[in-house]
Amino acid sequence: MKTNLIPLLRISFFFGLAVGGTEYVLDTGSMPAFIKYPMVTLSLLVFFVILLCIEMLFKALATIKYLLLSKEEQQKIDALEALPLLESPFFKKWKQRLTKSKPLAHEGELLLDHNYDGIKELDNELPPWWVYSFYITIVFGLIYLVRFHVVGDYNQAQEFTTEMAVAQQEVEQYLKTAPDLMDKEKVTLLTDAKDLAEGKAIFQTNCVACHRADAGGQIGPNLTDNYWILGGGIKNVFNTVMEGGRDGKGMVAWKAVIKPTEIQKVASYVLSLQGSNPKDAKAAEPEAKPADETTSKEKSVAALQP
Repeated sequence: MKTNLIPLLRISFFFGLAVGGTEYVLDTGSMPAFIKYPMVTLSLLVFFVILLCIEMLFKALATIKYLLLSKEEQQKIDALEALPLLESPFFKKWKQRLTKSKPLAHEGELLLDHNYDGIKELDNELPPWWVYSFYITIVFGLIYLVRFHVVGDYNQAQEFTTEMAVAQQEVEQYLKTAPDLMDKEKVTLLTDAKDLAEGKAIFQTNCVACHRADAGGQIGPNLTDNYWILGGGIKNVFNTVMEGGRDGKGMVAWKAVIKPTEIQKVASYVLSLQGSNPKDAKAAEPEAKPADETTSKEKSVAALQP
């Protein structure tokens, strides 16, 4: 187990460097490079196999070297291999480098003349890892001071504003390519025959019970005239189907049953029936208003925009 630990750590280190370097060089956003690019995955697998082969070669050379040793030398190596990790020469050597600690037998060399009620003080050296870490914090602090307080680089508020702007752009870009995240602001009128045919199929499956197969109106209002309760136009019709009609009465919200892109198709199909004048069509609801009148507010707002 201990014999295989160092090769395992070595393979993990170099393979981790390869994966990290690939992700740094190939900026693929939130998707890992080895998933987006199959060739990267293949290259990493080849590199991993090469690392395994190198370690197997080292292992074979070490075995050959071991077999060429005398019995006494083999016994010494076996005795070292049998030692626990914390007692191995390798561990002790690195522990000494990192801490510069002295054995308990030599503590007398570190005693100071101070004596407080029998309590004596040792003059130990600070561990090198702690000293170098402290130096690094000093260097970092100086660079930070010059960069942000002398030169006047960006502050936290500016960084937050920049990152939020980038995130907003990413969200907008994603929404453009996410077909099932259609909303009232993005929806447009579809005129393609295929889209209208799909909208017709959705209408016949879900809407004929209230609006009739010809959309002339039954329980629900007539959808072929120019009068609308919640406003005409693709945005209003889409929103009505998505969110439902008036509170307490009217059509239920269909967003839990029909996908947004399908609602766009059925709303476009409904608008394609404007002026079809089916036989025995239902009269306009009392609260309904002509489409031009219901959308006048939207037209006024649009006219003010540059």
